[in-house]
Amino acid sequence: MISPPVADPRLTPARPDLAAAHLRGKIAAPRYAEGRPMHLRAEIADLHRAPAFESAIDTQILFGENVTLYDEDEGWAWVQLSSDGYVGYTSREALAEGPATPTHRVAVNRTFLYPGANMKLPVAGALPRGAHVVVAAHSGDFAQIAGGEFIFAAHLATLTDTAADFVAVAEDFRGSPYLWGGKSSLGIDCSGLVQVALADAGRAAPRDTDLQQAALGKALPLDARLGHLRRGDLVFWKGHVGIMRDADMLLHANAHHMRVTSEPLAEARARIRMKGAGEIIAIKRL
Repeated sequence: MISPPVADPRLTPARPDLAAAHLRGKIAAPRYAEGRPMHLRAEIADLHRAPAFESAIDTQILFGENVTLYDEDEGWAWVQLSSDGYVGYTSREALAEGPATPTHRVAVNRTFLYPGANMKLPVAGALPRGAHVVVAAHSGDFAQIAGGEFIFAAHLATLTDTAADFVAVAEDFRGSPYLWGGKSSLGIDCSGLVQVALADAGRAAPRDTDLQQAALGKALPLDARLGHLRRGDLVFWKGHVGIMRDADMLLHANAHHMRVTSEPLAEARARIRMKGAGEIIAIKRL
């Protein structure tokens, strides 16, 4: 049996009292659960580290995202996300039975849901970039989704129609507030910005900075000047990541400005070092 510390708890559906059935023989648990497919029906939902609203938010789930439900209790659902494998607790009420089979995704930072194909109607809701929907019909400039609401069709893209430049997607988030665990223009963190932008370009990425550093791209040499950087390079510190807009400018969601900002890499590097967070530990080129 693998001892619990070996398995990354962020990505392993195992607790002291319960583990996913596919981990039988690998991780010891008093009982195992097969899990069942679900999808998010809320616009966006927090994924907590523990079944309590005061618990840390590790990431967020977006509308139409598929999850596997392993346990539910007192309104909480213990799930694993299909997109990046993250494990945590979310509201059971936010989930619908069965897997979603989307046809399109939201390709702008935020789009409104209308009760009819008319922008003058009262808004019925809104969806974030990366939300997945099933388009059931079209009416003029609007697409009707499976739930009956209407979305301005130009705000949608098919699942195979990906963004050409993930950096341009990330640039659209400039000014969005910083939110630990956030994944939308209402609030986003550094690794969430990387993950969402790459997803729009059709490239899957892990959720956290350490996982992204390990999984993404090819390592570039680190030198004092960093004169070899170009657009799209990812710059990593311990617990932080930014995206180069060009050879000099860094785009990142950061807790200094508490928003997504673009600034000279040299300035960000000096400030991060001065605040005791250390030096750049890796640069990855996709």
